[in-house]
Amino acid sequence: MTTIELKKQLIHRISEIEDANFLKALKTILDSKLNEGILNLTADQRDEIIASREDVKKGLVIDNALLDKEIKAWLNAR
Repeated sequence: MTTIELKKQLIHRISEIEDANFLKALKTILDSKLNEGILNLTADQRDEIIASREDVKKGLVIDNALLDKEIKAWLNAR
């Protein structure tokens, strides 16, 4: 059975279902499949990502190894 045939069969079978709870369960399954790999971010999280990308474009970054060195120096100075 091809994918197209399977889709047609499923559409036909679903169109015959009258049980609202069963249809809601199917919708939940379909929604979860469509949302795989999608992160739901808050507005604040999106804003932080946008701001971070702007910082990178402006060159406002520091190499991680250099940052680790600076942190160690700061902690040892205490």
